[in-house]
Amino acid sequence: MRTNTPAQLGFDALLDDAATANRSRELERSTGHLPGTLPEALPYYRALLDKHHAAMLAGDVGETMRLRQEAGNLALRLNHGDPGILAGPDAPGCALARETAAASGSVPLWGQKGSFIVTVSGARVRIEMDGIFGIGSRFGYWPGFAAHAVDRDRPFISPTGYRSFLGIHAEPAAGMTPDVFAAEILAAYVAKELKGRLVAVAPQHRKRAGEGMR
Repeated sequence: MRTNTPAQLGFDALLDDAATANRSRELERSTGHLPGTLPEALPYYRALLDKHHAAMLAGDVGETMRLRQEAGNLALRLNHGDPGILAGPDAPGCALARETAAASGSVPLWGQKGSFIVTVSGARVRIEMDGIFGIGSRFGYWPGFAAHAVDRDRPFISPTGYRSFLGIHAEPAAGMTPDVFAAEILAAYVAKELKGRLVAVAPQHRKRAGEGMR
């Protein structure tokens, strides 16, 4: 049976201290130029969103992903190096997204959270667009979104009145705006997956409250 001697325990502590110091140096190297408080970070993040939107409109994949990395580093700095930047409503990533979200009903910038309506095959669809911190945004170019039925007594793309679209694989397209993108993805889904025919929302899903924005 192996036991740790006091000398071994002291050596382990030194290794832990060295690892902590290395992490601190790396954090400072990658995030030291960024704001360290939320009030300072918000205008910086809004400017970053403008740049990200311009990069997406230009179809510039490299710049788009660089800016998303910078957004992640900003949230990491605000979180003092803790990776849980989306761990709860008050976590830095969530706070940045919430405080800079587009007004309800207006089309957001690329990278900005937003909720707006598009019409596809005669169905009104409320789109909840993911922002820079959305699922998979560090790995995929196109953001995900959720689609909700506005008129639950009318045909829709899903019998539940809801469908999420994540991990969308499509070539970058210069000039594409979030509303046109969402509408085209939905139209392609209706044409391919639904064979061009919308479906009725099931009775048990027609009375959900809180859809709003009519």
